[in-house]
Amino acid sequence: MAAAVVFDYERLSALDIGLLAQLDDSKRHSAEAREALYPLVMRTAARIAVVSRCARGIDRRGLHKTNLAALEDALRRVASPGCMCLTDGFAVTPTGHEQRAIVGGDGKSAVIAAASVVAKVTRDRYMRRADALHPGWEFAKHVGYSTPEHREAIARHGVSPLHRLSFQSTAYQQLSL
Repeated sequence: MAAAVVFDYERLSALDIGLLAQLDDSKRHSAEAREALYPLVMRTAARIAVVSRCARGIDRRGLHKTNLAALEDALRRVASPGCMCLTDGFAVTPTGHEQRAIVGGDGKSAVIAAASVVAKVTRDRYMRRADALHPGWEFAKHVGYSTPEHREAIARHGVSPLHRLSFQSTAYQQLSL
């Protein structure tokens, strides 16, 4: 998942700005805190785009290239003339808009942190829905992270259609992919 967020700072109230100050790198927030921040971001954002890529596409292009392309697509969907596109860590290919890559951006920029929260909450919700479609892998518990439980599920059941076959994991070493 990749997300892009645009705030209309002129429209934000002092209360909104105070609440947005809670934004930080989404990995520093618990799942519950991200869920609590999500509606705030949705309410205060002028535009939001979320882009998802499938496992087979990631296998074909590679994770890094796919992530950058998804981010580029998200930025193109929210960008407007004269805007500055901020990205977390890596610049994307030129979008026709000025851009700045900020290392550790989700800990330094409210708009990058907001996009991070939106992407992670969307992904976690997707994984919880995927759990019902692909029982046995317990996607709702680990939401796709390589936890010991996730690796054990792969050892028991093999890979699901959601797993990237190109992922280099010890959990995959015993499998014939």
